Amino acid sequence: MTISVLGINAYHGDASAAIVVDGQLVAAVEEERFNRIKHWAGFPAQSIRYCLDQAGITSEQLDHVAISFNPKANLAKRLGYVIKHRPNGRAVLDRLRRQGKTLALEDQFARAVGVDKRAIQARFHRIEHHQTHVAAGFLISPFDEAAVLSVDGMGDFTSTLTALGKGNTWSELDRVYYPHSLGFLYSAITMYLGFPYYGDEYKVMGLAPYGEPEYVDAIRRMIKLTGNTFELNLDYFNHHRLGIRMNWNDGAPVVEPFLTDRLVQELGPIRSSDAPVTKKHENIAKSLQVVTEEVILHMLERLHHQTGQTKLCMTGGVAMNSVANGKITEKTPFEEVYVPAGAADNGTSFGAAFYVWNRVLEKGRSFVQDHAYWGCQFGNDECLQAIEELDLPFQRYDDDALMEQTVDLMIDGKVVGWFQGRMEFGARALGNRSLIADPRRTDMRDIINLRIKFREKFRPFAPSILEEHVGEWFAIEEHAPYMEKVLPIRSDKQALVPAVTHVDGSGRLQSVSTRTNPRYHSLISAFYKRTGVPIVLNTSLNENEPVVRTPAEALSCFLRTDMDVLVLGNLIVDRSNPAFPSQYRKRVAST
Repeated sequence: MTISVLGINAYHGDASAAIVVDGQLVAAVEEERFNRIKHWAGFPAQSIRYCLDQAGITSEQLDHVAISFNPKANLAKRLGYVIKHRPNGRAVLDRLRRQGKTLALEDQFARAVGVDKRAIQARFHRIEHHQTHVAAGFLISPFDEAAVLSVDGMGDFTSTLTALGKGNTWSELDRVYYPHSLGFLYSAITMYLGFPYYGDEYKVMGLAPYGEPEYVDAIRRMIKLTGNTFELNLDYFNHHRLGIRMNWNDGAPVVEPFLTDRLVQELGPIRSSDAPVTKKHENIAKSLQVVTEEVILHMLERLHHQTGQTKLCMTGGVAMNSVANGKITEKTPFEEVYVPAGAADNGTSFGAAFYVWNRVLEKGRSFVQDHAYWGCQFGNDECLQAIEELDLPFQRYDDDALMEQTVDLMIDGKVVGWFQGRMEFGARALGNRSLIADPRRTDMRDIINLRIKFREKFRPFAPSILEEHVGEWFAIEEHAPYMEKVLPIRSDKQALVPAVTHVDGSGRLQSVSTRTNPRYHSLISAFYKRTGVPIVLNTSLNENEPVVRTPAEALSCFLRTDMDVLVLGNLIVDRSNPAFPSQYRKRVAST
């Protein structure tokens, strides 16, 4: 008999849903891809409906619903904290208001799927947040035994959990509870640096290589290593007294700054978001990154000592720090590192589902996540319909000709939208909803930033590389299918791919496998045959919005930016076509 488990991440950032059927992941998607609000944090109703549709089951047929938080988790710790610290009434009310929403999830689920609550037979499971992170990191990894580090901002009163995983279970080793959080440190300094939005931490990570660690001692005073983990110096933060003001009301999460005057006294005035980024800001970003890596590497050294393992699973929002991830095998005894697609809160949806499958139902492990393509898919006919609705000229190619024509366009300096197959899960575009370009062009990063992405110039673009050539181009030979690691590009290769080489000579690579994405692998292979470079520049197909989901959204992005070409399946829409409507001609001259 088939058993289905729907996993839900609701009322955290990056609300999402995933469905597991008989131990296999069938679909996973973030709600932001439907409602077009980045990092949306409400109830993922459209994602749920999509997952059920992909699994071919109705809500009445669903067996289990797994939710990636549990308001009752760590209750004694929560009560002890309230008694000891006596947070102000506003902070308590904010927390109660948010948790009140989570108590009626069965009703919200019934409304989402359009049935009476009494018709739903599924058993609901509320699972502690970090347990779902560990499940998302370990249970779908290729390792039967591994050390596990789950580290993020905060979930269910815990920010960090270490464990030893074996088979379909694990034993906990250490926890870090509220108010101590490495993720909170990174977020607080991110907001101090004038990047106020949820998820802006990756901007600081991109800024850091431009700086020097001038403020590293000041950052070290904000967090100290203790035993196997760490503690914040709460003199620099006020969240333990005032709470963290968060707005999660069916929109993008909004978090208010929670630093104190002491931090400002030591680092200087807070940068406003519209002020120039100075050398001082670069140096603070670098110092923050250095200390973050020190804390992570400290925990990993202790974790290895506790477990004796050489295999590691990293998960949680801090595991999205790809710069730190790229240093683990070089600076710790761990030899293999697995970070899932969706290491942040979005992945707790499939983490919750696999927790129920493997831990609650005690089923054996039979699934390994080796790709991220779990989202919506559209065929050539649907792409054609979207093009015809806009009355745009296009050309159709067979697969081989499509690859050659796309390579021609890239070599000619064109920026190409590449829309293929199932949409990626997680923060990174991985060759199915991507902007691609020739990495050999010194001007390409500025072209994309100025004409299409409209973003900060210091942010790098990723090299998508054929996995069989990683060792030839990177100083550390490790596969990174989800752009989860930043690795040093070999010194003799950096000048060959300036558009994807960051200021410190590194690249946040995506290793592309012919097994998991044969179409993208084929395109890069065609580029390699023509140029001798097995790499293309890859960034997400969007413009200050979530990654596009549908052909219509891809076309909208194409038309409102100065993207040169859009490839939808086997169809190419080229702005230079003489028949292209004049109102959509380029607005910015080519560099």
